[in-house]
Amino acid sequence: MKIIVFGARGEVGSRIVAEAVARGHRVTAVVRNQAQISALPAQVETKVADVDRLEDTASLLAGQDLAISALRPATGNEAALVALTQSVLDAGAAAVVPVLIVGGAASLRIPDSVHTVLSAPGFLPEEVVPIARASFAQFEVCAAEQEAEWSYLSPPAMLTPGERTGNYRVGADTLLVDEAGGSSISMEDLAVAMLDEAEAPQHRRARFTVAH
Repeated sequence: MKIIVFGARGEVGSRIVAEAVARGHRVTAVVRNQAQISALPAQVETKVADVDRLEDTASLLAGQDLAISALRPATGNEAALVALTQSVLDAGAAAVVPVLIVGGAASLRIPDSVHTVLSAPGFLPEEVVPIARASFAQFEVCAAEQEAEWSYLSPPAMLTPGERTGNYRVGADTLLVDEAGGSSISMEDLAVAMLDEAEAPQHRRARFTVAH
């Protein structure tokens, strides 16, 4: 499969690239600047692009089988996530290429509660509220999308570098928690879940979530 990954140099994006390469896919990695290319695997094709430019993004998708967006704006510019996501969705629609999006947990419902992760009092540290708000709006953009074929992967409450086990649970709109109340997954296993979805789609125009 020919897969293009936006945000390929980020913590999650780089692991998605590595997982896709390990599975034998032909990967095009898109980054913001030339300096980021040297950190990517030698076997991937690399592109430097401004995702804000729809024409440029749509041209990148030409000939691809699938696009994965792992875009995350820099701190202080979190609100840009919505426009970046819309640009990738529009490009996917124009190129008739499915889009898988690494989203956020903000819009997931808290189990046995009327609250979401974003609205639950005291659930989120103040420093992550800006990206949580942006991720909530990002999901709303996807849910309203009528042209592109999309899937939205919400991570659990904790997403950190760790071990690739290949094991995870799958949910829909509610935060997955374990018996101790924890909600987590490694970035490596999130990448596994994303490539599993890429290879055998189960959530077309839908959101899903995963956790250990």
